[in-house]
Amino acid sequence: MGKLNKNYDIIVIGGGPAGITLAKMLGGKKKIAIIRPEDYSMIYCAMPYAVEGLFPLEKTFKKDSLVTDAGADLIRGTVVKVELQNKKIQLEDESVFNYEKLIIATGATPFIPPINGTNLVGVTGFKTEIEMRNIMGYVEKGVKNAIVVGAGAIGIELALSLNKIGLKVHLVDMAGSLLPNMVDPEMAESILEELIRSGVDLHLNAKVVELHGKEFVQQAILDNGEKIHFDNIENCNISSQESFSGMVVFATGMRPEIALFEGSDLEIERDGIVVNEKMETNLPDVYAVGDCTQFYNGITKKTYSGKLATNAVPMAKVLGFNLLGQDRNYQGFYNGAATKVGKYYIGGTGLSERTAKENGIETICGYSEVTTKFPIMPGAKLVHLKLIAEKGTKRIIGAQIVSEEPVTDKIDLLTLAIQNCFTAEKLAQLSYSAQPYQSFYPAGNLIVMAAEEILK
Repeated sequence: MGKLNKNYDIIVIGGGPAGITLAKMLGGKKKIAIIRPEDYSMIYCAMPYAVEGLFPLEKTFKKDSLVTDAGADLIRGTVVKVELQNKKIQLEDESVFNYEKLIIATGATPFIPPINGTNLVGVTGFKTEIEMRNIMGYVEKGVKNAIVVGAGAIGIELALSLNKIGLKVHLVDMAGSLLPNMVDPEMAESILEELIRSGVDLHLNAKVVELHGKEFVQQAILDNGEKIHFDNIENCNISSQESFSGMVVFATGMRPEIALFEGSDLEIERDGIVVNEKMETNLPDVYAVGDCTQFYNGITKKTYSGKLATNAVPMAKVLGFNLLGQDRNYQGFYNGAATKVGKYYIGGTGLSERTAKENGIETICGYSEVTTKFPIMPGAKLVHLKLIAEKGTKRIIGAQIVSEEPVTDKIDLLTLAIQNCFTAEKLAQLSYSAQPYQSFYPAGNLIVMAAEEILK
């Protein structure tokens, strides 16, 4: 491009879900540009399945036409300087763009801890096209071992995908149970059994504190003293003839990508750029949305991490509508989410029982179990629900489901109940449908039964 100078009403730095949403809403109505450094915006949650080979890697690339067909300009380039007072952006190729309003949507990156050995070949995060290509390239080169650090949704999905294509996989997490941010330990028991059956080696209550190797990563040391070595070497000693036999993938917590603005007048705290309910920062005409921001939980109103595409998109919509003249507010994070582990579909929303107690909320829980069809129908499978309420008010503050059929529809319904401050009494009045192939008997409903147990 080279030393181009152009003026825009709005510039968005970042081409992920939030950036694409803003392009769709504002393109053709405002002179808007989306700037992103990557060749492609990725469908992040589909990446483990591309590694597994369910579809080509290219299927995880979002089409540029999502931006350009909406009437927005797409600029591929790396922003190296932002002059917030002068409203100017400079790219690596020295092109300069002027704006009236700036939207920061730079996202987040996987946290790789500052330990010895993270510079070795075979050590990577799992978020970008380059990282995914690296992992797939390692497999093509004959790597047969993997350590996945992080037993959240993406970590488990990646561990199972690598396991399915023939790698020996170790899954490490400092928590004592799987999916610790989605479900409580008793709801994770069947998931644990499924992972063990799959052949994945689990290392819970443990964290990686060192990585060893000469050029290639060969060994991981855990804080409990355990050593995971990629070669079959007696006493786990580093061999003199080192080979490329394993990889370590960090799929742990996400950190906001805000290096561009460190040292600026922008208010930044531990979890990102501070915004209000309208996505405004502390500076006029500067907004931020998505994973790069710090915001609060919709239930506790306390700062809470919510680095999910399903949060980034609604945040972008609130801002988009406001820039078009409406007056909307973002309610906060509820973090409805789902994953699949082997034959099980798992979902969670709101606060877990553990998180509620950490926030000083005394809870009461209701459990229910029904089948996904009438029990007399072929293919009926069990579905379990845990419903969490604040003890005094009986307000619903969380829900968790484990089933052998998809759960997102139920999780979304329960998120709506939480958003609207439903009590157990109100939820117990849910008017529901029933049909032999699609539900349990008319005499019982999964959600109503759990709400009634709370009331008992």
